Amino acid sequence: MRRILILLGCLLLGSCGNVDVQTYAKEQPGLDLLAFFSRPVQAWGMVQNRSGEVTKRFHVRVDSRREGERLIFDERFVYSDGTRQQRTWTLTPDGQGRWRGRAGDVIGEAVGEVAGNALHWRYRLDVPVDGRHWELNLDDWMYLMDEDTLINRTSMRKFGVEVGQVTLFFRRLPEANAGD
Repeated sequence: MRRILILLGCLLLGSCGNVDVQTYAKEQPGLDLLAFFSRPVQAWGMVQNRSGEVTKRFHVRVDSRREGERLIFDERFVYSDGTRQQRTWTLTPDGQGRWRGRAGDVIGEAVGEVAGNALHWRYRLDVPVDGRHWELNLDDWMYLMDEDTLINRTSMRKFGVEVGQVTLFFRRLPEANAGD
């Protein structure tokens, strides 16, 4: 009986952290993904393990384009250890404020919703770790701070347990520097 109560308590505590993206519906400036990614973007980030230790730092160049209603963006990562990675996303609108996305290392389809200045994005990612591949559940929150700055915070989970976090800062390049 005691184990059941502990398990129920853990489940209740875990569900308390779920914020609905609509909480941010009135926040300004409003996030318009098509507008934000209308020109090249640079980003800087870090990966932390479950104890908070920074295990990787990285820089990302994001180039995007529209194909009809879809938003295609090409992310090129350079990590602090010199390794490189590329991820190309195809995002498709799916109704009022909702988006669906696919990329080569995304398992299935990502689903997200925009409200006010925030985007809540969820997906499963195939992540190489020490020569093996982990399937991680990513809970991704992006917040538009001003017309050129977007902050991203991601929780990575395996079997419901947080194994790490990603923090990322996006900055749109000025028109004059778009070719840099």
